[in-house]
Amino acid sequence: MPATPAWPPASLPRLFVDEPLSQDQRLSIDGPQAHYLSGVMRRKAGDQVILFDDRTGEWIATVESVAKRSLILHLTDNLREREAVPDLWLVAAPIKKDRIDWVAEKASELGVARWRPVITHRTIVDRLNLDRLRSHMIEAAEQCERTALPLLDEPMKLAALLREWPEDRQLLFADEEGGVPMAQAIRPGPAAILIGPEGGFTPEERAAIRAIPQATGVSLGPRILRADTATAAAIAVWMSHAGDWG
Repeated sequence: MPATPAWPPASLPRLFVDEPLSQDQRLSIDGPQAHYLSGVMRRKAGDQVILFDDRTGEWIATVESVAKRSLILHLTDNLREREAVPDLWLVAAPIKKDRIDWVAEKASELGVARWRPVITHRTIVDRLNLDRLRSHMIEAAEQCERTALPLLDEPMKLAALLREWPEDRQLLFADEEGGVPMAQAIRPGPAAILIGPEGGFTPEERAAIRAIPQATGVSLGPRILRADTATAAAIAVWMSHAGDWG
């Protein structure tokens, strides 16, 4: 007896749309997304695509019409609600372009709820292209079938961030000079992971971080890790102990 095919097919194009989606909505798609659907994926009237909006979940839509630079899509079914996201922030210093793009992708894939870029004394990147980073987050979510995206904040100086740190949020900071094993430090509840720049934290910054009661210096093992590797490793450890990997 032949197997029942999956519906909708996993091969359908999948796109993020930055507006609320709803049943029977007709949506006009233009620009690069229209080119992708009609020019690259060869979608034509009657074909289906999958959309998500970071608000209402994931939808299947049918192409109603294709013009030279736009398409009209008709939303027909809500496939699933927006996924629940563990309450984990990434507080990471900006690093070199290619590596910070990679961090944006992995933060989205691994399920971080919010990314708060932090400027430290040794941060070598003084400007962030937030639009580019968000694009990398969106592309990762599209490819990995996520229905939620991390919030992305404007960069903030470390001192200001520490002054306003929430009383109920644990701050796990990767201390290159050593700390307790991260898995032992994780507590239930809201949390954040603090990763410094390529040169690490200064002694003064390390003292300021440790001075707030919510902070715990943690170790990510016996090897020195680059900032981007440390970010992915720390998120993975937290997700496996307090997130939604269990």
